[in-house]
Amino acid sequence: LLPLLPYSSFRTGFMEAFVRWLKLPDAVLPAMTAFASGLGGEGTETFTQVLLEDPILKANPSGITQDLLSFSLRDGSYDARARVLICHITWLLRIPLEELDVLEQSLLESLKEQKEEESETAEVSRRKKERRRKLKRYLLIGLASLGGGTVLGLTGGLAAPLVAAGAATLIGSAGAAALASTAGVALMASLFGAAGAGLTGYKMKKRVGAIEEFEFLPLTEGKQLHITIAITGWLCAGKYGSFTAPWSNLLQSSEQYCLAWESKYLMELGHALDTLLNGFINLMAEEALKLTVLSGIVTALTWPTSLLTAASVIDNPWGVCLHRSAQVGKHLAQVLLSRQQGKRPVTLIGFSLGARVIYFCLQEMAQEKGCEGIIEDVVLLGAPVEGDAKHWKAISRVVSGRIINGYCRGDWLLSFVYRTSSVQIKVAGLQPVDLEDRRMVNMDLSAVVS
Repeated sequence: LLPLLPYSSFRTGFMEAFVRWLKLPDAVLPAMTAFASGLGGEGTETFTQVLLEDPILKANPSGITQDLLSFSLRDGSYDARARVLICHITWLLRIPLEELDVLEQSLLESLKEQKEEESETAEVSRRKKERRRKLKRYLLIGLASLGGGTVLGLTGGLAAPLVAAGAATLIGSAGAAALASTAGVALMASLFGAAGAGLTGYKMKKRVGAIEEFEFLPLTEGKQLHITIAITGWLCAGKYGSFTAPWSNLLQSSEQYCLAWESKYLMELGHALDTLLNGFINLMAEEALKLTVLSGIVTALTWPTSLLTAASVIDNPWGVCLHRSAQVGKHLAQVLLSRQQGKRPVTLIGFSLGARVIYFCLQEMAQEKGCEGIIEDVVLLGAPVEGDAKHWKAISRVVSGRIINGYCRGDWLLSFVYRTSSVQIKVAGLQPVDLEDRRMVNMDLSAVVS
């Protein structure tokens, strides 16, 4: 499972610490490390199925997830790479990801209470300990069957060491209670930041470069062990005149924010886009052009002259916002690197120039030490950025989970604003990004746009 994470030092450290956490014999470490390096991955599904058939796990397979979660939070930092791994194991165990959110929320509540639950009787505790010992013996026998670099195991393919090890102490795990009772205050301060106000408490102390506005607005009222930041690409009159409007139905996590940035310039851009769109619609009617979003990208050679004459309406606000979005992205990177959000995984979602903010944020983070383990997933929709894969390699180092590039080849508006250079460069919002990374997902939005 760990080979999913492209960070060799993190994989090794995670595995060694996990073996110590479970108090497993040192003899199992070579086998566990070998698995973490990719050996025997083809047997993961088989071993997972065996675990799910175990009488103890049948009733509550989420115990493995719970134990992994407690382990990952032991030092007050929820690494995004650890959460990606936990999500994958949760999926392997046929557990809905919504249940992981519930477990995270329950653990969070335990930390808030800062005390152990005392409802468990001594008899129940004794029985659970006996079951743990029995399951642990079974698993260690399987691990001991590994030898000479060959995956033997009881199942013929013991290729899920984390799942196996997690099961060793899963039933009745007191991880959450232990965290709450021994270090609740310190863990909360570390996870959520010493100030406790989260991102809504962040304010620019002074103007940063050309940036005039930069503020986080809450989209939800809840607190969670992972957060989402949504970034709007432009503003316009009416329904979408606020930064929060496009994200009213976003259900990525129970703690969500949107970034309010340079509203003056984004409103000017939105007005220019409306003007250009209305002019284009009128032009279609007047000249009976058979041109729609579905007809594909219009090349620079076929743009109607009357439309090109109106280019000045959008060129200036577009150019200004391109520049400012890059500056805002770099500043966002510094905010995240300084852990204003605490030590929790962050998912970034943005459209148009909001996606460009994210792109430059990740590029900036990639240049700094300690950039790994902060960003979980990234979703870029219609991103007006360079689409050549070589410019995305740095991003893959920063993002622990998926990198989703939503593009639409028939986005004539994006093509129009890039009309003078789209022949020379690739645009991520108009085509797939051919990054050779299994975490990269290109999503064609043509059907959605149409």
